[in-house]
Amino acid sequence: MTSIINLLAEELGILKEAANVLDYSYKKCNKIEIKKAYTEEELESFDSLTSRFARLSDLLIQKIFKMIEKADLEIEGGIRDSINKAEKKGLITDADTFIEIRELRNTIAHEYIPETYKEIFVKVMEYAPVLLNSVEKVKIFCKEKYGILS
Repeated sequence: MTSIINLLAEELGILKEAANVLDYSYKKCNKIEIKKAYTEEELESFDSLTSRFARLSDLLIQKIFKMIEKADLEIEGGIRDSINKAEKKGLITDADTFIEIRELRNTIAHEYIPETYKEIFVKVMEYAPVLLNSVEKVKIFCKEKYGILS
């Protein structure tokens, strides 16, 4: 069990860095705001935001939640199971919102139609604070339960 806690501590460090860069992009894009047309520089900023959002959601849902399940000696299930368990542990506020975040991540990974970018930007701006808030909850949980300082 000690090794899983050590691995979890390492992953929490990576999670913290990923959250920091998402927060940076979120604040930058919040100043740009959602509009009909973007400059190339603005599009680049939003592209970074969506990429960082997808990366952080992957880290949180696919790595951190799964590692916490292992540390708690729980049987691993699918992504939906991990999200439901995370809600029960207080790592996230609402499982349905995290299912939407996961679906948004999939859209980001597979969407190539420029007309849909604005819709994606709107949703990422809406869900980025939720994702960042959950990172804080995970850090507190891991500190209290496993003694991991992040």
